[in-house]
Amino acid sequence: MLGNFMYCNPTRLYFGEKAMKGLRKELPKYGANVLLVYGSGSIKNNGIYDEVTAVLAEAGKNVFEDPGVMPNPTLQKMKEGCALVREHEIDLILAVGGGSVCDYAKGISASAYCSGDPWERYYKRHDKVDNLIVPVGCVLTMAGTGSEMNGGSVVTNPDENVKIGRVFGDNVFPKFSILNPKFTYTVPKYQMVAGIFDTMSHIMEQYFSDEDDSASDYIMEGMMRSLVHSGLVAVDNPHDYEARSNIMWLAAWALNTFVECGKTTDWEVHMIGQAMGAYTDATHGMTLAAVSLPYYRRIMPYGIAKFSRFAKNVWNVDPEGKSEEELAAIGINAMEDWMAELGLVMNSRELGMTEDMIEGIADATFLLGGGYKKLTRDEVIDILRESMEYTGDRIS
Repeated sequence: MLGNFMYCNPTRLYFGEKAMKGLRKELPKYGANVLLVYGSGSIKNNGIYDEVTAVLAEAGKNVFEDPGVMPNPTLQKMKEGCALVREHEIDLILAVGGGSVCDYAKGISASAYCSGDPWERYYKRHDKVDNLIVPVGCVLTMAGTGSEMNGGSVVTNPDENVKIGRVFGDNVFPKFSILNPKFTYTVPKYQMVAGIFDTMSHIMEQYFSDEDDSASDYIMEGMMRSLVHSGLVAVDNPHDYEARSNIMWLAAWALNTFVECGKTTDWEVHMIGQAMGAYTDATHGMTLAAVSLPYYRRIMPYGIAKFSRFAKNVWNVDPEGKSEEELAAIGINAMEDWMAELGLVMNSRELGMTEDMIEGIADATFLLGGGYKKLTRDEVIDILRESMEYTGDRIS
């Protein structure tokens, strides 16, 4: 049964090969000073930078640049961005890049005019934002995080070995996002498949909560089936427009608060994966892949009905002659095979995790209670160890 909820998503999306026309429509709504935020500079090599700056010039904007946003944006980098917003009295922050760039833009949007320390207030204590919020727009170049259509902002504090995600209210959501699937062609395969699994993980974290028969569950099953198919097509041919457009659209809807309506949601895989990322600086989607199999096999007995449904409705497992337990196990095995075919990293040693990090990662993992079982610290340690020992050999 669906619980009580209110749904609102104010982000305006422009999708498709002609999506950049949307940037021309949106820019006149904002003042003259634009902060152009991007990553390592790959957008200058693939032509996206020139395309965006040409539109900004046409609109007569004063453009100030904030390059160098890293895949796991740091607190120090966020402070630098906040200073630029104040110094140039920025009217619009335009993020051009993947989820980390969009996350960073929303972080400085909410934090630039914070009275006090935004890390303490907004990320650690989750205080309500009570200051001026600078509007954000996104031009997306990588699909996976859903950051282009939500209020999330994940920041890493290397001094504390902590990576914290803050979900801001809809007043921090991007005002608009430009989604041209062809822009995602520029992303290396490693990042593409990491984004595919990030999307899958977002859906599963919301699906594997509550033993109900809600409309949201049926929607998510369809989304997962589509992602499974499109992911394999994209791995085989990264320039398959239909597959890349489906992946981009699914990523936005996987985490724009829609399918979570009425659900308690889980998010423990993300908590463990983010804690691992704070220590290793590994790609987010890969940290999720490394801990997902041991996590879901551990909680499966506590939500066996949903896991058996997952096997039937997502992986097309024939239920004839099988118990719910057998069905559930086959479903997770099918997911493992798909993950391997995508080329995901499922051993955390390959992501830089070492034995001496385990205790610290467990301590940095926020233990939540929205899933089928609330983990203990010892169980997190077990999951991390299992992720280090993964070989691909099936355990019967």
